[in-house]
Amino acid sequence: MFLLLSTSNIKTQKGVKLGYATYVLHLSPSDLSGVINTCPKATLGCKIGCLNTSGHGGMYTDIEDSVVQQARIRKTKWFATGRDSFLEALVLDIQRAIKQATKKGLIPVFRLNCTSDISWEKYKINGKNIFELFPTVQFYDYTKVLHRKVGHIHNYHLTFSRGESNQAEVDYAIANGMNVAYVFDKTPATYDGMTVFDGDDTDLRFLDPTGVIVGLKAKGRARKDTSGFVIRTK
Repeated sequence: MFLLLSTSNIKTQKGVKLGYATYVLHLSPSDLSGVINTCPKATLGCKIGCLNTSGHGGMYTDIEDSVVQQARIRKTKWFATGRDSFLEALVLDIQRAIKQATKKGLIPVFRLNCTSDISWEKYKINGKNIFELFPTVQFYDYTKVLHRKVGHIHNYHLTFSRGESNQAEVDYAIANGMNVAYVFDKTPATYDGMTVFDGDDTDLRFLDPTGVIVGLKAKGRARKDTSGFVIRTK
């Protein structure tokens, strides 16, 4: 039914219990596609431990053998080389998703950077970005890119993402009121004097309390991280 969006994400499906249907876009992370870097601020640790390797995305050792990975690469190449038609398809998918969720009695929400970190506010369709085209629909993402000009976009929520080498940016984000996601081997109740909110209970970051660390448990290849991307609490 959908050309680009998916609902087959175990974590995002947890939102159904709260009345939300989450639709996600999986692109190929960082420079894995060979045509574009979709994560301009990726650290070495987050590249290695990216969620791209968890769930269905990690079922095969070699990318060439993975239907899921190849599909993400194809979508990313489409975004890079056929931007207008890609965005048109994305709009149609969002319209379909809204109808589908409404029929199920659920509220549709969208995470377009499930395995990427693209500044979607920069890309226009007939003079409007995707958030402006759907002003009554909630969008949300994680990002490592500071100073994105989204403060005026009321229906787009961002959670900053900690890496092993971006502490200065993390400190800035916290000082300016952003929640920051940390990846732990075991999610603690507090860290560095801040409350840690369990970010694995659902993926609905726009419902999180403010002024907290969003604790995420290491998944996929991140479980074996030694870079400092995953914080060891044991």
